[in-house]
Amino acid sequence: MKDLLLSIDLGTQSVRALLFDLQGQLLGRQQQVFTDYQREHPGWMTHDGEAFWLAAASCCQRLWAEQPPWRQRLAGVSVTTQRGSLVPMDADGRCLAPAVIWLDQRRADALPRIAPWWRAAFALAGVAGTIDGFQRAAPVNWWAQHEPELHARTHKFMLLSGLLNQRLTGRFADSIGSQVAYLPFDYKRHAWAPSSDWKWQALAVRPEQLPELLPVGSAIGQVTPAASAASGIPAGTPVLAAAADKACEILGSGALAPEVGALSYGTTATINLTSPRYLEHTAFVPPYPAAVPGHYSVEVQITRGFWLVSWFKEQFGHPERALAEGLGVAPEALFDELVAQVPPGSLGLTLQPTWSPGIREPGPEARGAIIGFSEQHTRAHLYRAILEGLAYALRGGRERLEKRAGLQLKELRVSGGGSQSNAAMQLTADVFRLPVARPHTHETSGLGAAMDAAVGLGLHADFPTAVREMTRVTRWFQPNPAAADLYDQYYGSVYRPMYGRLKPLYQEMLRIGGGRAG
Repeated sequence: MKDLLLSIDLGTQSVRALLFDLQGQLLGRQQQVFTDYQREHPGWMTHDGEAFWLAAASCCQRLWAEQPPWRQRLAGVSVTTQRGSLVPMDADGRCLAPAVIWLDQRRADALPRIAPWWRAAFALAGVAGTIDGFQRAAPVNWWAQHEPELHARTHKFMLLSGLLNQRLTGRFADSIGSQVAYLPFDYKRHAWAPSSDWKWQALAVRPEQLPELLPVGSAIGQVTPAASAASGIPAGTPVLAAAADKACEILGSGALAPEVGALSYGTTATINLTSPRYLEHTAFVPPYPAAVPGHYSVEVQITRGFWLVSWFKEQFGHPERALAEGLGVAPEALFDELVAQVPPGSLGLTLQPTWSPGIREPGPEARGAIIGFSEQHTRAHLYRAILEGLAYALRGGRERLEKRAGLQLKELRVSGGGSQSNAAMQLTADVFRLPVARPHTHETSGLGAAMDAAVGLGLHADFPTAVREMTRVTRWFQPNPAAADLYDQYYGSVYRPMYGRLKPLYQEMLRIGGGRAG
């Protein structure tokens, strides 16, 4: 009986092999944490692509060692990965250079020329700086400038999803749902951009250097004997197209109705709504492909989201780290006790979580900020201010999404590692003044990928059926009116003006030279 689904979830902090049944129950989980990112220069971040695959394969092998009969019940495999990380590959599937990770801040300065009429149109629309930032941030342009021989030899530029799908099937193919990157993708048509599109002029890439794209839920291929030997997945097992990790999180949390907002408290924190219509919440910032064919995920993101929790743990969480080691638990599990020591609003301590620059919002000058310190403040206040600052930033995203879509969100579903914190969930309900739901599993990205496979294989008739059968809510958090009133004041009077007031100082830091990668 083939009734189990394997998801390989390659995130920024770890890779996981996850086994689900058709009711969405997580039966098995194996994980390998990444501690070996390379940072050759300040702001750079790379990783060996082959090592990503070997880590994923090792997790699968440990999964089968846990329960050998699971292999015989395996119906299909799907892949979901971090977005925007790119690796050049040759025709034999070898990685020609380390994968450039989405957090990498290197920038090209010898840029492909865009036709004068396009440049004039961008200037007229007020987005010339956005297009310039797009070109500079594209890894293909950096390789073309600094490693032209490698760029010319590249057979395919692959996202990490494409890399894993190639390793599994031997086919240079990827899912439409995974295409979130500085590549010439048409986000409205869900296909590579037509030859007339400006992106082909803006990016140093040839059409033949891009993989074949397949719809979400379609068959990419079957597990090859070589992939089976490495991973233990039975040869011939179908490999189904899923979507990027954020898109799969939304599906796995059951947030498909437009009035249901999806928050992701992962390395990047996001707020999304799923729409059958193409909606840009900001001009020239497209919605991404959803994990449901033909749908769009309209998203506002905070690049350094719950990464800030990891930052706090490394810099200030030494007592919890020591205690957690003795108790055999994760340090993050003890941080809720810090939150409980501090009242809502953190006695005025307010954090702006723009630790990484953006192209438009935040701009390339972006810095993080913490204001309002007094002698009363401790590291517990700082930790609560981190959670509150992330919630404030996502509330700002909610307002932009609602205005653009012409609707009001009625509830939120929260996924990602941060969703396991009761303190973070209650604080989110208070800041948003909305009911907040915790899904039955925090592995919602892997669950969403499994749901794509289930529908693609016909094990569930359609996506509404898969949502009904494989997702559910285990706990609701209702807003506390008194806390919500206080947060309304801090958000409106303190947080919202912060970036505009501090932006001139950030620009001066950038001019003087403050550590941003060039």
